[in-house]
Amino acid sequence: DREQEISSSIFSSPRSGGQSSSPTHPTSRGLTSSSPPRDLPPFEDDGDDLDSTVREEDDGEDLFDDNLERDYRSIPALDVYERTGIDNLEYEQLSPAARHEAEIAMRKRDREEARIAGRLREGVLYDESDEDESRPRRRRRLAERAAEDEAYDKEEMIESIENLEDMKDHTVREWVSMQAPRLEIKNRFKQFLRTNVSEKGHNVYREKIKQMCQANQSSLVIDYNHLASEWQVIAYFLPEAPAEMLKIFDEAAKEVVLSMFPNYERIATDIHIRIAELPLLEELRYLRQLHLNQLIRTRGVVTSNTGILPQLKLVKFNCVKCSYILGPFYQGQEQETKPGSCPECQSSGPFEINMEQTIYQNYQRITIQESPGKVSAGRLPRSKDALLLADLVDSCKPGDEIEITGIYRNSYDSALNTANGFPVFTTVIEANYINKKDNKSVIDALTDDDVKAIISLSKDERIGERIVDSIAPSIYGHLKVKRAIAVALFGGEPKDPGNKHRVRGDINLLICGDPGTAKSQFLKYVEKIAHRSVFTTGQGASAVGLTAYVNRNPVSKEWTLEAGALVLADKGVCLIDEFDKMNDQDRTSIHEAMEQQSISISKAGIVTSLQARCTIIAAANPLGGRYDPSLTFSENVDLTEPILSRFDVLCTVRDTVDPVQDELLAKFVVASHVQHHPNSKADDGTDKDVSEDQLPSSSGLEKIPQEMLRKYIIYAREKVNPKLHNINHDKVAHLYAELRRESMVSSLKVVLVLLVSEITIRVDNSLRWKALQTIKAILATGSIPITVRHIESMIRIAEANARIHLREYVSEDDVNMAIRIMLESFIDTQKFSVMKSMAKAFSKYLTYNKDNNELLLFLIKQMVRDQSAYYRNRYGGEQDYVEIEEEEFAEK
Repeated sequence: DREQEISSSIFSSPRSGGQSSSPTHPTSRGLTSSSPPRDLPPFEDDGDDLDSTVREEDDGEDLFDDNLERDYRSIPALDVYERTGIDNLEYEQLSPAARHEAEIAMRKRDREEARIAGRLREGVLYDESDEDESRPRRRRRLAERAAEDEAYDKEEMIESIENLEDMKDHTVREWVSMQAPRLEIKNRFKQFLRTNVSEKGHNVYREKIKQMCQANQSSLVIDYNHLASEWQVIAYFLPEAPAEMLKIFDEAAKEVVLSMFPNYERIATDIHIRIAELPLLEELRYLRQLHLNQLIRTRGVVTSNTGILPQLKLVKFNCVKCSYILGPFYQGQEQETKPGSCPECQSSGPFEINMEQTIYQNYQRITIQESPGKVSAGRLPRSKDALLLADLVDSCKPGDEIEITGIYRNSYDSALNTANGFPVFTTVIEANYINKKDNKSVIDALTDDDVKAIISLSKDERIGERIVDSIAPSIYGHLKVKRAIAVALFGGEPKDPGNKHRVRGDINLLICGDPGTAKSQFLKYVEKIAHRSVFTTGQGASAVGLTAYVNRNPVSKEWTLEAGALVLADKGVCLIDEFDKMNDQDRTSIHEAMEQQSISISKAGIVTSLQARCTIIAAANPLGGRYDPSLTFSENVDLTEPILSRFDVLCTVRDTVDPVQDELLAKFVVASHVQHHPNSKADDGTDKDVSEDQLPSSSGLEKIPQEMLRKYIIYAREKVNPKLHNINHDKVAHLYAELRRESMVSSLKVVLVLLVSEITIRVDNSLRWKALQTIKAILATGSIPITVRHIESMIRIAEANARIHLREYVSEDDVNMAIRIMLESFIDTQKFSVMKSMAKAFSKYLTYNKDNNELLLFLIKQMVRDQSAYYRNRYGGEQDYVEIEEEEFAEK
């Protein structure tokens, strides 16, 4: 009955507010209640009912009140849907990929609408380059992590900025040190590493990171041009504030590497970004105050380096009083880091370095000097110290020509201030990237078109003659010297069987002759065409200047080695002019360098051996000023037999009187001066001479441009390694034996004649003494200078000739050409009497691959000379012209 009474009271209540009008209801006293009304007896206390009403109110509002039916009444005017904006069409179910694309499109639309309305700033919630869903959820995820009291990076809560160019009146260094720009630069650089794509569609730096990790390295090389093409602002900030920017780059690179290889931190704790191809190249002598604390790129030759030392990186200190460990403190390059006070005992020291927990990094100091060929005339080469840190140590050695990119810093030097009396700062380059300018780097720089041009040149049958004609095109004639220089530039193949005995592959060349025969001009040409060359003179060079000398390092106070000319020319060419002017003591110092190609040092407690794998091309003048063909080569030049035997090719240049050749030479010189005049209308830089077609010594072939010839030489030396499998061993052995026998027989004939003359002369003792002195002179002049080194010389020249043709195997033609060059060199250095007999005996070798026109010209000259002598002796005068019968010429 009670329940029926309550339900009837609910459904019979009016819809005016859900309250009863009974005077006994609590609402009449101003109290509100959502409980159903009930009739109370007059004597009942209201206190308990009030308490229950408050409790029920605290529990919530009861929706089952008197107005319940009214809430569900029908309103026809509102029960109608709007027809605008409703799409009643049916669609097929979207695939996951199509749904993802649609969501991306809608997200772009929402972002654009919000930006136009001013409700959203660009880059706050969405990253334009990230099309995935990770960015919109970023702030919600951060809020959840913050609510759960998780440890997270505070930098992620910093709002990234969009406009990096607006520095708000800050300097670049101050701007990139702030948190917001720093975070934006870091994010953009990470995006650059992940998304930079080459022209072929390959991800450039992802592949580089994989290669770096496969080699267990910690340096990632970034091309500055790639960075500038994608993010100009970052590329602008980098040279202005390199220390701060490189620190940001290293952090970003480490995060990218760890995202790809999570456990790589066990191998390399830090990843270093190396900046390559910086556009502006500064010379060492032009570095000024303007470049301080800037990222610069310069070049030079490494002259000395120190040992690898440990440098403090993160320092920890021990408090001596309470043994509390302070730190770690970051140790920079500018000044020493020292703690102020101990946080445990509040004392100001003393503190000592905790050796065990301090973190070190590798440190090396090198000295670079301007390249000898880059120094202006009349100026001394400048030098500068550079610091190599971390994995850059031992990346170069003395003698290497390098390009270094780094930060140009200044440091306080107390020694300079003591000497000068006012504050002076020393400068040093903190290296970031080092590029060695060796043959391998040049090969890598060759384009596909260059390689195709080189291969097509090698297929020419007369490429050897074209290269010889292209050597020193501004010098007339001297084909023997040009051919010798060509084989010296290409060089042979070194052998090192079992790392026990190394046989050199470089070809040494000595040019000796009359004054005014372009000996020094040949050396200057080789200095320009060779990839790596060092030029020096015998008068200005000493023994230590050519090899190496010991010097005390002013920083570490230890003895260090300074490289000489031969060490600086390692894997290159060392050019020595005025070779005969050197002292005997200085000249003997290069004996080891010429044959073993090493320099042994035992000075100041340093016992070591330096590499001097270089080709030596020297020029010398005869003793009397002009070369005397009646004397041997060793009598014409003040050089000993041991030094002469170390030269593979000896070239004698003689200034002979020939009216025809002298006239052609004069025309050549005049035409060369006219063509190369600064105000000439001819094309500058062309090697083709005006009078080339008129020269009888010219082969008529097109000369190779000098830049292409330089690339051809480098490509052949680096890529072609000829093998000695198909050569005629018996031919070389037979030639060596025949050469020894012929020289011995020719000498014995002269000796026997003199002995017979001495026996017949018994009256005059002075004649007997003269005969004995003549015999001794013949035996002492080295009429038999053929040694085993001549066999090795032939093999080296044959390998060089195979390299000229880019052949992988030495052929019979290469051996014949080597025999011809060696015999020409050997016969030209003999006395005139021995020379003719040897040339006749070995004529079959000397005429190999000679131009028939050249041989015919030699015969015509000989016949003209005989006819002129006949007319002069018979008629007593000179003839204007000489007639030669065709039949007589054919018989010859």
